[in-house]
Amino acid sequence: MARRPATALAAAFACLGSLVVTWGLTFGSGRVRWLDAAALQGFVGLDRPATRGPAEVVAALGDPLPYVLLGAALVALALARGRPRIALAVPVVLAGSALTTQILKPLLADPRVCHCFADARVAVASWPSGHAAAAMALALCAVLVAPPRWRPTMAVFGAGVAVAVSYALLTLGWHYPSDVLGGYLVSALWMTGAVAALWAAGERWPARTGREAAVRWGAALAPAAVGALAPLLGLTAIALARPDGAVHYAAAHTTFVFVAAVIAAVAAATAGAFAAALRR
Repeated sequence: MARRPATALAAAFACLGSLVVTWGLTFGSGRVRWLDAAALQGFVGLDRPATRGPAEVVAALGDPLPYVLLGAALVALALARGRPRIALAVPVVLAGSALTTQILKPLLADPRVCHCFADARVAVASWPSGHAAAAMALALCAVLVAPPRWRPTMAVFGAGVAVAVSYALLTLGWHYPSDVLGGYLVSALWMTGAVAALWAAGERWPARTGREAAVRWGAALAPAAVGALAPLLGLTAIALARPDGAVHYAAAHTTFVFVAAVIAAVAAATAGAFAAALRR
């Protein structure tokens, strides 16, 4: 087990590298910028007066007040389970993710323009998305706090919520898809660092409780994938009400369909991987 902290630390560096690469492609590649704008156009095209209110409610789950309240609930749950180290890790991950996005936004501000709409709804300082990072950070912390047998369930729920918040942000035109992916990576970076610290502390100062059963990769990843795809399934159900229009829209916005699937897959892989990797 001596390699576990090193493995988690390597994962943290992988997240950091992925974050840098995502930033480089987002702002340095004309092709990626075009894909970003084309996908956003597809999401914004789904915005309707009837859906705007619910979308704003879902997106607000990443606002500061819900973020703090849900984070406090997770800390309380960790303390109730007798896991003070995890209770300490949760606010570190949540605060670190939030602060990182708020620091990076002005530093990396870029006047990207999407012709999806006439007004400038996407702020110049929008990468990475703080709301997407908040949703993913809460999802990962929920996985960390939950008992092993409940971690696949938390991965299902957390990934689904993260994807729902992200789709709401994109439908409202508040962020580009690349902003969402950047937010996910920020949260994953902080969580992998926290897991590395927890595993190192566990080896140096073993907990008094015995080891709990490991969560199998398949048992964690498969349910998480279902959870992350739940928003996609919801869109599919809506589309079935008007199949001709849905097929036409999808055919006219293939980039949107592809990017929506990518966002769901990334959320599922992130939440599921942590559920599978955490063994106690």
